[in-house]
Amino acid sequence: MRTTPLAKSSEIERKWYIIDATDVSLGRLSAAVATILRGKNKPQYTPNVDTGDNVIVINASKIKLTGKKASDKFYYHHSEWRGGLKAVSYGELLANNPVKMVEISVKGMLPKNTLGHHEFMKMHVYAGEDHKHEAQKPEKLDINKLI
Repeated sequence: MRTTPLAKSSEIERKWYIIDATDVSLGRLSAAVATILRGKNKPQYTPNVDTGDNVIVINASKIKLTGKKASDKFYYHHSEWRGGLKAVSYGELLANNPVKMVEISVKGMLPKNTLGHHEFMKMHVYAGEDHKHEAQKPEKLDINKLI
């Protein structure tokens, strides 16, 4: 009887990819990044092993929000004090902290456990063109081919 070979964490080769987020919809970008972080684009994908690659997202400030999401969609967080509910619209979040907006979106598409946390730590988001990962020699990945 043949069985499917399962990936071991010591045998996985990790690559570095760089994705330009200019004029890309937030949801489509997040789905593509989450797929790469989980390793679902590899043939040796195993759900309980971190088989994903490292992803660098640049130009997060030039991301596109479709429809009226900039004014109608809100990011909520609570300070755990009475009356401490804070709401920030996605338009404000895009203007003030676009890195956090991308991180929130991708984190919501990853598993809510320790494995998901390790996968999330392999993502690096930058608001502009500059990043500090040239030494890893990242491959440029066209997001439009993944969608």
